[in-house]
Amino acid sequence: MRNYRKEYDNYQGSEKQKKNRASRNKARNILIKVKKVKKGDGKDVHHKDGNPKNSTRSNLKVISKSKNRSFKRNKDATKKRR
Repeated sequence: MRNYRKEYDNYQGSEKQKKNRASRNKARNILIKVKKVKKGDGKDVHHKDGNPKNSTRSNLKVISKSKNRSFKRNKDATKKRR
């Protein structure tokens, strides 16, 4: 059985992941302001370089959720570089 509390404490609740999540939210808010995305549209904001802390406008792209969440991963579960 999956222990969600432990998962949050060990990963999602860490300071590093909280800052990454805040950066991703900031990126989405940037694109909401310029009307590229809106709430409930089924789109994700993609960071071209894979770095959630790089929220420059040239690094952001709007793509479908399924496309953004299905990238190839290496054995460490991180994004493969092309």
